[in-house]
Amino acid sequence: MAKPSVNDRGFIKFLCRRCLNNANHQLEDLESHIFRNSFMFGYNQWIHHEEPATANAGTMVARPSGGIHERDEMFDVLDDIISEDADEDAVGGPSSNDQYDDLFAALQSELYPGVSSFSSLNFLVKLMHLKVLNKWTNKSFDELLKLLKLAFPKIDLVESHYEAKKLMTKMGLGYSSIHVCKNDCALFWKENSLKDTCPICSESRWKLQSGKRSGKNVPHKVLRYFPVGPRLKQLFATSKTAKLMRWHSMGKSKDNDVMRHPVDGKSWQEFDKRHPQFAGDVRNVRLGLAADGFNPFGNMSLSYSMWPVVLTTYNLPPWICMKAEYLMLSLLIPGPQSPGKDMDVFLRPLIDELKELWVHGLDTRDAAYENGVFRMRAALLWTVNDFPARSSLFGWSGQGYKACPTCNEDTPSMRVIGKTAYFGHRRFLPTNHHWRSNLQFDGRTERKRPPRRFSTTDILEQLRRVKTGIPNKHPNYGGVKRKRGDDELNWRKKSIFYELPYWATIELKHNLDVMHIEKNVCDSLLGTLLADPHKSKDTDNARRDLAKLGIRHELHLFKDGNKLMKPAADYTFSEANRRKFCRFIRSVRFPDGFASNLSKNVAQNDSRLLGLKSHDCHVIMQRLLPVGCRSLVTKNIWSTIVELCTFFKQLCASTVNVSDMVEAQKQLVLILCKLERIFPPAFFDIMIHLVLHLPEEAILGGPVHMRWMYPFERYLKRLKDYVRNAAKPEGSIAEGYVVDEALTFCSRYFDDIETRFNRPDMNDDGIHPTRQLSVFESQCKPLGKQSYVELDNNDRDKVEFYILNNSPELEPYLK
Repeated sequence: MAKPSVNDRGFIKFLCRRCLNNANHQLEDLESHIFRNSFMFGYNQWIHHEEPATANAGTMVARPSGGIHERDEMFDVLDDIISEDADEDAVGGPSSNDQYDDLFAALQSELYPGVSSFSSLNFLVKLMHLKVLNKWTNKSFDELLKLLKLAFPKIDLVESHYEAKKLMTKMGLGYSSIHVCKNDCALFWKENSLKDTCPICSESRWKLQSGKRSGKNVPHKVLRYFPVGPRLKQLFATSKTAKLMRWHSMGKSKDNDVMRHPVDGKSWQEFDKRHPQFAGDVRNVRLGLAADGFNPFGNMSLSYSMWPVVLTTYNLPPWICMKAEYLMLSLLIPGPQSPGKDMDVFLRPLIDELKELWVHGLDTRDAAYENGVFRMRAALLWTVNDFPARSSLFGWSGQGYKACPTCNEDTPSMRVIGKTAYFGHRRFLPTNHHWRSNLQFDGRTERKRPPRRFSTTDILEQLRRVKTGIPNKHPNYGGVKRKRGDDELNWRKKSIFYELPYWATIELKHNLDVMHIEKNVCDSLLGTLLADPHKSKDTDNARRDLAKLGIRHELHLFKDGNKLMKPAADYTFSEANRRKFCRFIRSVRFPDGFASNLSKNVAQNDSRLLGLKSHDCHVIMQRLLPVGCRSLVTKNIWSTIVELCTFFKQLCASTVNVSDMVEAQKQLVLILCKLERIFPPAFFDIMIHLVLHLPEEAILGGPVHMRWMYPFERYLKRLKDYVRNAAKPEGSIAEGYVVDEALTFCSRYFDDIETRFNRPDMNDDGIHPTRQLSVFESQCKPLGKQSYVELDNNDRDKVEFYILNNSPELEPYLK
């Protein structure tokens, strides 16, 4: 039966316990391999040797028959890894699967003579997992290995962290290094892979010294690309996650008004209607993309911007979908400069793979259905970015009179002194609303109709008028500012995402990031209320704007002799009220893990708040500001702020009602109009205006907590921790990620040590002994040392009365 299985090169898959149907060798060597290593365990149906396959036929790692390491979890780990690789055709000759040889050797060897509970590989993987989990340094890990070698001379263990990482990498999925032109105009990839100069700007691919190439070819920039397909296949290769990849079909809300996952949103449902063949298999993957720049160094004075592109899988349940263990790094765009308008150049490998996953898909083994093989396809639903990064990905500039990507050319805006204000939300009101004729807003009546709703067809028509520019930063080519024509509106380019066959019809392509919008709104409110000299929008120019519009004469600047006087506004706290509000913030105490210690953000003179992070603003906006400002401003100002804060609290809930968002859309127009009657036009930057579109996006995309930047920002902190070589931060992150990815996959199988998947909660009180009477049982452990208190007769009578009336066990005796 073996001879018909020989390929055209004369090689055949070897089915011995060493090769496991992964390595290809010459047919004449087959007999000797089987004689030395015996047949592999579990290969009952010769599916790789011309025997018809059934649903449960697969490749399994051979387990020792003598009872050694019988319960070693690494057998299951390698079984899932190798079985997934076995579904793909062999690449070449005998060396195509040599990467597993060292793993098999470590798996089959005892950690120490006479110790059968641990294989060498099992112990090393768990030790590396503890290093990553507890953030040990590489040097401390090397010292620990030396100590183990001294204490146990016969231990079978690697010599250093470098060797351990090298072994762990063989279990990972790897990445590709793609050279980039120094001016970001092209990748040396595919048709350009063999070129030494850029095809656009003719700059050298390599770094030159004194005009000549150095001894070793060193590229100017290197893009690290982590293929998406193998990582998606790995989610189906293990039973630990394969079933979870169907949650979106089984956990969908049955109430059309309730949304708890993106599958309940209108955008997902419309996508399924347009592509019924894709939606027919619930195992097809829906992805979300996030990109943001960060500085990998601790020194923030050093200007450096590295851009990871991260993917999340929306097939998973909402409670694990956005966790770091399930996020996938797909691209690592090198610094030190931000890619800016040339972002599409770096996205090329990812877009090409996404097109391949949509059109052809990948044969994938499904561990949840007896290892059956299916054709997995994938689609990108949307992107999640802050507003500046959105401009780089979407192509619509977030500056100027038409900065709003939703209102498009109908963005309500006006020019004030030194800036553009997005003022004039009365046009969103019904045409017969009495506020349209009120002159207190800007001294004019509002006659404009509400902004038009631009369909996907309208957007495509606009993009057809956009001129194609040359992508790069070379001053002689694309590195100069190009003045846009009037018919191009605010479009800078046509995004590369439009190359995806389905992208043009998606209604929600790029999410507005609620995290950054909420922070900016909170900063504007707090800065103005507290009259912060650095963040207040109530500046002298803002008062001059009021005089220019001829409104609110009581707030105009006036001269008192040689001094320019600025009247106090009712929307700012008095000095005494500022201290009162700051002392209120300082006195608040939260449950552990709910929020940071906000008292550290209060200035020493109790006059303003300093250094607020995004989550600090999230807590202040939804919990503290409505309470803290109630008695410090007039009722109409306080009530408007409370309405705005209540909306954010409603929007950020884990479960969102469609009817609530429809009502919130109407109320937000009134709230913004009320704010226009309170604050000067300079208060209304683009972030204040974007709040108006958040309910509509919630209806399309579902709950906000799966479409904002919080989990991705935390993930950037994990990537930053990988940097051990400051001279090569991108390389450090790439190598650290691959090792961490392999260890995370292995840790799914570990039950005897603490992992990211079984670690107890931060305040876990453990198991408490049961009491004879339920009234004495407690779900928490006491703090501090035990102390004994002697009760007087009165207190003792009260305690006895409480016990007798609250103990079900005593009821039979009291009847």
